[in-house]
Amino acid sequence: MKQNYEYKTERIHNAFFRYKKEHPEKLADRLKFSWSNWGFGLEDFAVSCERLQKAGISYIELHGNHYGADLGYRPAELKKIMEHYGIRAGGVCGMFSADNDLSSNRPVQRQAAIDYIRREAAFTEEVGGKYMLVCPAAVGRSKKYDNSELERSIDSLSRVADVFTEHGIRAAIEPIRSAETTLVHSVAEAKAYIRRLDHPGVQHINGDVFHMLVEESHIGEAILDAGKQLTNLHMADTNRCALGEGSLDIDTIIMALYLLEYNLDESCFVTPEPLGPGGDPYPMQHAKTDPAILDKLVFDSVTYFRAREEAVLAMEE
Repeated sequence: MKQNYEYKTERIHNAFFRYKKEHPEKLADRLKFSWSNWGFGLEDFAVSCERLQKAGISYIELHGNHYGADLGYRPAELKKIMEHYGIRAGGVCGMFSADNDLSSNRPVQRQAAIDYIRREAAFTEEVGGKYMLVCPAAVGRSKKYDNSELERSIDSLSRVADVFTEHGIRAAIEPIRSAETTLVHSVAEAKAYIRRLDHPGVQHINGDVFHMLVEESHIGEAILDAGKQLTNLHMADTNRCALGEGSLDIDTIIMALYLLEYNLDESCFVTPEPLGPGGDPYPMQHAKTDPAILDKLVFDSVTYFRAREEAVLAMEE
């Protein structure tokens, strides 16, 4: 007798094989593989781009590091480096802490989040990114302020949501595990948040399989439930390390993405973000890591993912 999750996995596999048989032409394009670079910390941007080029990765999710008017990437300089290495921006990883919290009970922190979104949305368009990740509440704060966080978060984001349509980018709401944030932990909650906000500029979801492991009953089903709203998927194995180092069922994830025709949408990406085991990975964004460690993370992840993608596409029912 199969376990419950195995029945769910089997349904996805069967649906994929039917899709493959009926629409083989739609499997010609591969999934767009990106990399989230905020985990590279203070590394020189050109060094990061050279690493991605050597690994055969042509997209990057940029650290949303415009924490103030005088901080963060300079677009002209950045674009010159990306062009040199043949790298394009997939999107921008918005970083929301207690300092810029859409749901805060301190208005100054809500205003900081609004101002931050304005800066990053403009930056995202300027560098050619397709989406900006938005967290409804601070990441790294698991204790709620009060019972009005959701109302404040919706109110804050509604005040700045027009910038996403003005800049022609997707706002991607990210569900994050309850150990790290107080609002929106699952795909279902992200969809409910988007419906309640009800703005054309905020219609998409940024998934993260690490958070899905603890907040969803089945990652493949959650991906299918996100549907066409899914625009980016953060990847790390079950131990939050490089792909292939844990027990993640990557094959089923790949099948689910192809069922969504994720490979046919120019604004949809698979983006590893292996932050390593441990409680708080976020300080690494402002620190330096041994380049050899980063090299291994990137090369191991892309090699394993592409191998599994080819294996999945070659499978027969």
